[in-house]
Amino acid sequence: MGPAGKRADRRIFPLVPLLLLLAACAGRPPAPTIPPAPPRLATVGIAIQAGAFANLDNAVRLTETLQAKGLEATFFRDDDGLFKVRFGNFASREKARQRALALQRACVLEVFYIVVPEQLAAGQRQLRGDAFVRAQIVRTAKSFLGLPYRWGGASVDDGFDCSGLTMTAYRLNGYLLPRTSRTQFAAGAPIAIDDLRPADLVFFRTAARRSVSHVGLYIGDGRFIHAPGRGKRIRIDSIDGGYYRRRLVGARHFL
Repeated sequence: MGPAGKRADRRIFPLVPLLLLLAACAGRPPAPTIPPAPPRLATVGIAIQAGAFANLDNAVRLTETLQAKGLEATFFRDDDGLFKVRFGNFASREKARQRALALQRACVLEVFYIVVPEQLAAGQRQLRGDAFVRAQIVRTAKSFLGLPYRWGGASVDDGFDCSGLTMTAYRLNGYLLPRTSRTQFAAGAPIAIDDLRPADLVFFRTAARRSVSHVGLYIGDGRFIHAPGRGKRIRIDSIDGGYYRRRLVGARHFL
């Protein structure tokens, strides 16, 4: 072969592996999409717990009194069946104690109890894992089943009725969610409905001119728990139910 032929070989030969590589890549399936990482939620610091009421109305009244004083308070039904109130997000145990003592002197509280982060699911996440945290959030949400909606606050159109339940379920386990359904939707990381895990949130459009107006907490098996609105009791529904399937906007995860 003459010099011209050798030069041509040198020009062509390096292209062969490249062409083979391109051909192989062309037949590969596309790489799987990875859902966005969830946001890093702020966690609750030191909190105060008070009350042990057999009557829900008493817990609601204490909650509203504390909220009127600028404290982030919520009621819940504890394992013993009594309604209790938890409030505050203090930087230290001493600051929480001083605030509670001031409320005692003002006759707002009788007895109180300091709750530290290590007692909450968020504080145990590293030791016990995500599945434990998710299960605790679902368990907390289920403790409200059958109760009438009583959070109050913003209007129904602001999506606060339903988001009060999701916000409380997370807060009582040590995580701070935004307050309304729309801000929760904006803050979470998108997740496909088929990839939902317990404690993820599902969002719906139930009001005219609103992209998101309702939220529920996913509990598994295609079901979610939610506060349907004023005058209704907290209940479990199916995502695949006709009404909610037609109005489903999307889902978000935070853990």
